[in-house]
Amino acid sequence: MTASTPSDLLDCIERETGPQPTHAVIWLHGLGADGNDFAPIVPELRLPAAPAIRFIFPHAPVQPVTINGGMHMRSWYDILVMDLVRQEDAAGIRRSEAAVRALIARENARGIPTSRIILAGFSQGCAMTLHTGLRLPEKLAGMVGLSGYLPLRDLAEAERHGANAHTPIFLAHGEHDPVVDIARATASRDALQALGHDVRWHSYPMQHSVCAEEIADLRGFLVEILSAGGPGPATRGA
Repeated sequence: MTASTPSDLLDCIERETGPQPTHAVIWLHGLGADGNDFAPIVPELRLPAAPAIRFIFPHAPVQPVTINGGMHMRSWYDILVMDLVRQEDAAGIRRSEAAVRALIARENARGIPTSRIILAGFSQGCAMTLHTGLRLPEKLAGMVGLSGYLPLRDLAEAERHGANAHTPIFLAHGEHDPVVDIARATASRDALQALGHDVRWHSYPMQHSVCAEEIADLRGFLVEILSAGGPGPATRGA
């Protein structure tokens, strides 16, 4: 189903795993995709019937992207250079942060507190998940970052909020990713760990994509986060 949203909110696709959801996952797609991209993952995760979860897949705005010759496409921010970080669209990142915060506020208004919301994303969506999650003044249940990186990394320590200092973060990446080099991801992992964040790192022999083993690992993380006992101790990989 497509959510009916006020004009100031991003259009979204929603999938609910049961009636009256008590938890939510806000999942941000990658560059040039849209909310339909990851909607099929919901049944693939094979999550338990309880608690009921509302999966929200927003569509990023359509805007020109510099590295693609100024072509208009859905993106959370402009990408100015191929290495992703030598020049960054800070203003665009912060605009999308505000849009994600608005979606969180809508879930709060629908009865789901931030402490029961997981932010997730792939590629550019991963970047927005990490950027927004670190700065939120309310604790999230967890963060999921697939095949992406931490943008505005040099500002993370100064701008992060203590509310999510210990929120578990699932990070996963393809070892042969030609789009976001795994070195960019491991540098992001190391920066987060240096700040004391609870990072669960996974890598897989794949390119810029998602694989079955990754989905199985993600399912385990989500079940752990959604369980009454909450997350256990971190496992840190190289």
